[in-house]
Amino acid sequence: MTTPVPHRKLIEVSLPLEEINAESAAEKAVPRKGHPATMHLWWAPRPLAAARAVLFAQLVDDPSSHPDRFPPGEAEKAERERLHGIIRELVKWDEINNEGLYARARAEILASTGGNPPAILDPFAGGGTIPLEAQRLGLEAHASDLNPVPTLKTKALIEIPPTFAGQPPVFPGAADSRLGDWPRGTGMAEDVRRYGALMRIRAEDRIGHLYPQATLPSGEKATVVAWIWARTVTCPNPACRIQMPLVRSWWLAKKKGKETYVSPEVVENASASESGGVRFHIRHDVAHAPSGVNEGTVGRQGARCFACQTAVDLKYVRAESRAKRMGAQLMATVAEGKRQRVYLEPTVEHVRAAHAASPDLAPLGSLPSAALGFRVQGYGMTEWSDLFSDRQLVALSTFSDLVSEMRAQVREDAMAAGFSSAPSKSDDGVTAEAYADAIATYLAMAVSKQVDWSSSLCSWINGHEKVRNTFPRHAMAMTWDYVEINVFSTSVGNFGAHLEWVSAGIDALPAGPRTGRVTQSDASTRDYRGLLIATDPPYYDNIGYSDLSDFFYVWLRRSLRSIHPDLFGTMLVPKAEELVANPYRHGGKQQAEKFFEDGFERVFGRARDSASPDYPITVFYAFKQAELEKEGVASTGWSTFLEGMIREGWTITATWPVRSERGGRMTSVGTNALASSIVLALRPRPETAAATDRTGFLAALHTELADALPKIREGAIAPADLRQTVLGPGMAVYSRYSRVLEADGSRMSVKTALALINATFDEIETEQDADVDADTRFCLDWFKSYGWATRPYGDAESLAVPLGVSVDGVARGGIITSGGGKVALIKPLDLDPRWDPTRDDRTSVWEATCHLARAYATEGREAAARLMAGLTGEGPGTSSGSKVSLDDVQRLALRLYELMETKDAATAGLFNGLGGAWADVAATAQSLPKVSVQEGFNFSEGDD
Repeated sequence: MTTPVPHRKLIEVSLPLEEINAESAAEKAVPRKGHPATMHLWWAPRPLAAARAVLFAQLVDDPSSHPDRFPPGEAEKAERERLHGIIRELVKWDEINNEGLYARARAEILASTGGNPPAILDPFAGGGTIPLEAQRLGLEAHASDLNPVPTLKTKALIEIPPTFAGQPPVFPGAADSRLGDWPRGTGMAEDVRRYGALMRIRAEDRIGHLYPQATLPSGEKATVVAWIWARTVTCPNPACRIQMPLVRSWWLAKKKGKETYVSPEVVENASASESGGVRFHIRHDVAHAPSGVNEGTVGRQGARCFACQTAVDLKYVRAESRAKRMGAQLMATVAEGKRQRVYLEPTVEHVRAAHAASPDLAPLGSLPSAALGFRVQGYGMTEWSDLFSDRQLVALSTFSDLVSEMRAQVREDAMAAGFSSAPSKSDDGVTAEAYADAIATYLAMAVSKQVDWSSSLCSWINGHEKVRNTFPRHAMAMTWDYVEINVFSTSVGNFGAHLEWVSAGIDALPAGPRTGRVTQSDASTRDYRGLLIATDPPYYDNIGYSDLSDFFYVWLRRSLRSIHPDLFGTMLVPKAEELVANPYRHGGKQQAEKFFEDGFERVFGRARDSASPDYPITVFYAFKQAELEKEGVASTGWSTFLEGMIREGWTITATWPVRSERGGRMTSVGTNALASSIVLALRPRPETAAATDRTGFLAALHTELADALPKIREGAIAPADLRQTVLGPGMAVYSRYSRVLEADGSRMSVKTALALINATFDEIETEQDADVDADTRFCLDWFKSYGWATRPYGDAESLAVPLGVSVDGVARGGIITSGGGKVALIKPLDLDPRWDPTRDDRTSVWEATCHLARAYATEGREAAARLMAGLTGEGPGTSSGSKVSLDDVQRLALRLYELMETKDAATAGLFNGLGGAWADVAATAQSLPKVSVQEGFNFSEGDD
């Protein structure tokens, strides 16, 4: 009896990658209310679009698995395009609540899984994106993480909302605020808003006196947005000894027409409130701004005293800080004006209000002596409480303690609304206790968001006139002039805003019928039986999650320890088993990398023991930008990762480059920025897998790579991503064998296999060059030999004769210039924009590809689509039949990108753009009215 061959899944064959990448990048570009990432910070969250697309493609069959229904050729291709169309809709943020679309997606999943889809597990849940999107697709979602902070967030995303789906709010009178029902978690979201607003009122009653209003120049009172403070140390010059302000820039606002800066003045006999010798004035006269307004008084090279101009080494500043002799001086107050910020000079009243704060119980816990991304310990910040001003500590403590008060109020109101008074751990979980715990959890998340905007590491962004939070990147960096926001204002960073972000997130959560299951557990020891993995694991030393998350943990623990005792039973986040290559914890870089690699193999070795052969698992692998720039996709980390997966019994069946980071962000956050991720599909390799030698591997590689390439191209992949993508089917050949042997009997390494896959891809591309028309082959040969250079006519003739064409004939085709004994290729941007393929009697694939690339880059999608429609021979005024094969045009666009990438990056970019937009252009071409291309252009009389 033969074992049935598992169906190939769409992710193992073809994806509409460019649309996935484009939507992923757009999703991360601008924070959106309702997006789960905005409910609580977690570092490097996976875009919802990418997770959703990967999960769908992981479970849905590729049509090649059903040749009886979709014979190879056009039927198979059409069905694959239909599935791609569903993914293209699924990844759009604007379709996130399109229940009809998601019903179609769920139906496809059920059809491909026999009506019984596997439960999905992310053992490195992080921000909870993957289990949330699994739940949105109607799947049973499981998640775990060693770290209690992301575990809590994931519970808030997939465990709590389904339990209370459809419940109206219990806050007195809130249920009457709308007609109709309360779908999903909207009732719970309304309660979070209402109890959060009550919480804010009670907090203001207790500590509002610490946040006085400002007096505007007009004499009117205004709410303060923020107070900007300059850290100070005593000038080391014995003749000076003032409290010298440490300021990175004197600018407060740089918007045109609103320019504002601080003008410091040395005061001989300063009062105590002016802190020893410098007074700050607010100025708007840009023409007379001092030359040092941009630099301030401190930078990476050191500091200088504003009064005596003494250069001060940062070693001195650090020493003063560690000796607890660093102070702070109020530099400016930012108030709410009429549709603008108003900057005011410091006053005694506002200095005293800040100093009146007296924190009783600051959060306990010490910062690590050294950790990934930490820079503040060198400045004497050794306890978590050191990161906050006294007023910030009082405010955060007040809000944290109010969470338990609100919980008691919610419980009382829930019982009045008819909730059961049974313990929260009862069978269905729908009790007053459980509901109070749920609302308190979300309120604590809003307070935790407030923590990110309420530390002395927050700074003022003078270009946008707003606050930069503690974690604009995954590091804890020192700030010199810092910002205290007014938690009771209505401007950025206030508690009400954080409350709304959390509530809007709850509103938008799917809250389907399946309740997710979230546990705090170690991925290397947990049970994987009956679960299909889809995960985004940590990557080497990109982010020190556990150390950074203590920043939130110490506050969440204060609010939620009695509600989630299992999560918040320890003083700080567990760290010893965290799967991160932390050199500070493991005795150096090499030992840390070994710890990471060994741990990674243990996790996926354990998962392999119970893996089903019916479905591939999916794993996001995150590159560092610096790693890619140095070594490309053959990087040491990448090959080590693949070696480990193969050694633990996995066959790699696909590799898809998912790009979700904006270029500006990549360059702004340092060498650890995530420049790209690779999504891998992996299946368990049979224990009986045979070995092969290099010859057998290369033969299979050539055959299967040539077969895979057309299917990959169906997804309209950007040419820049093609070389990474073909590694998938290439590694599928390599990793399905128990081993590949070299001539000397040694095992072929992954690094060698990667090189051979790349070489084979180049061979196939060269072979396919011979399948196109002679004019195109002439241009390919010319470019390989001479690029865009002008050469003697004889060079052209020597290339043309073996191909059976004449140089004059190729020139008549409009793709080269020939005259005066000289010949050159015409660059795409120099081609005649009036070209009409319906009237061209000598259209080559080269000409068509270059014109399409030019039109898309310079005139847009519709212009390119009109040319494409003309190339297919459709519509009045066109000659019968296709002028060229569009499949050949698409392949040549990919090929030309490869050829030109290193020789002419600008021109290569034209073909990359066309290749990435291929599906969009093709769809537009099909939707155009059947008219000739000539009618699509408005030429004036007299044009020749």
